[in-house]
Amino acid sequence: MADVSMGQPEIENSKDVTDLVLQDILAGVLLPGTWLKQIDLERRYNCTRPEVRRALDRLAQKRLVEHVPNRGYHVYAPDGRRAREVSEIRIILETAIADTIVENASADDLDILRKLAIHFDRMVLDGTMLDLYEANLAFHRQLLVLGGNQELVDLITEIRQRTPSAPVAQWRTRARIEQSGCEHHLMIEAIQLKDAEELKRLVRQHIVQS
Repeated sequence: MADVSMGQPEIENSKDVTDLVLQDILAGVLLPGTWLKQIDLERRYNCTRPEVRRALDRLAQKRLVEHVPNRGYHVYAPDGRRAREVSEIRIILETAIADTIVENASADDLDILRKLAIHFDRMVLDGTMLDLYEANLAFHRQLLVLGGNQELVDLITEIRQRTPSAPVAQWRTRARIEQSGCEHHLMIEAIQLKDAEELKRLVRQHIVQS
């Protein structure tokens, strides 16, 4: 099992420890399966034990870190088969309500979606990866709400949690993040034009991160 005890750079305390750990996971510094020993993280990020624990708990909630009882925290090791199957399920469910979303969306709904999409764009420039994650979830949850089925919204939210946090784990480049933001605006445009088929195409593209 890999261990986190590698070169410990001096890190400014002003940055959120959660985001520092997340950045190292996404950059491949902390590989899948790495044991996140808390004392090593304290030294690496020049922070306190409570800060480390809060960071690990937050990342565990996002499915980027796994907490194994009596074994501690480890970087989540993705299961490629499971991730593909979850994506397939999401595509089925999220495209199935596209017609209803287009039918239900009012001008006020579109304004809310635009504000959420713009917030995501701002987080690309000024936010952390966790800020982006939360902004992305807010946009997609509001989009799903327009389908008029709260049980389906809750089901899709639960299904997303069965794999490492996506698309955070797939946002390897700035270009892919910016493409995701562009796709948000294109979805809104498709809804405004009452083009359910284009919305379905964009949803598929967005989920598979093509």
